[in-house]
Amino acid sequence: MEKKQTILLVDDDPDILLVLKGNLRLAGYEVITAETAQEALQSFRRHPVDLMILDLTLPDLDGLEICCHVREMDEEIPIIMLTARDSLTDKVMGFDCGADDYIVKPFEFLELKARIKTCLRRWEKRHEKVKTRLEEGPLVIDPVTREARFEGRPVHLTKREFDLLYYLVSHAGQVLSRDDIRHALWGKRRLYSWSRTIDVHIQHLRLKLEKDPKNPSFIQTVPGVGYRYWKEEKPRT
Repeated sequence: MEKKQTILLVDDDPDILLVLKGNLRLAGYEVITAETAQEALQSFRRHPVDLMILDLTLPDLDGLEICCHVREMDEEIPIIMLTARDSLTDKVMGFDCGADDYIVKPFEFLELKARIKTCLRRWEKRHEKVKTRLEEGPLVIDPVTREARFEGRPVHLTKREFDLLYYLVSHAGQVLSRDDIRHALWGKRRLYSWSRTIDVHIQHLRLKLEKDPKNPSFIQTVPGVGYRYWKEEKPRT
């Protein structure tokens, strides 16, 4: 059975959350909800998410700031902003922070549903290259289901973490520079502080895979160059 796509829905209005969650589930999506910025960021780090629907007005942090934080962790996840703000300036600020689409309240669910499909379709077209299932030591990573297992346990990864891990493992044993990683995962897109962005993603992967993230065994740092994923030595026959 095809795996359902997961949407992270962020809004401080419990009534809106309830209605949208029900409609999105009827439309065939898995839904994770959050009423605050802190809940939203925690959920994003813990669960693989395919798309985020983000209200701009939250009690603890502005939605624009959340969008910027998410973009530091994942440059490509589709983000649709929901807001009562309809000025051109607000829309421009939303797009500048990395939003893919912008819907003004009140809105019809059919419109939101169409926007979701469009955003997901764009993302899928960027990642439609055929990839193979990889096994390297205790790690199994499947690009079709976008699932990873380490020592038999599931590893929950964001889209960007998954793509980075797949790239490292597909070149296991090779030293990959930050430039190599940037070109492979982001192409020619300009990134703010891209080197730091890559390092942060590496740190997140180590926290999820390594027994001692400060002394990693699998995702190794090559000083002055970049990173290398450990390669299991096959016994000679």
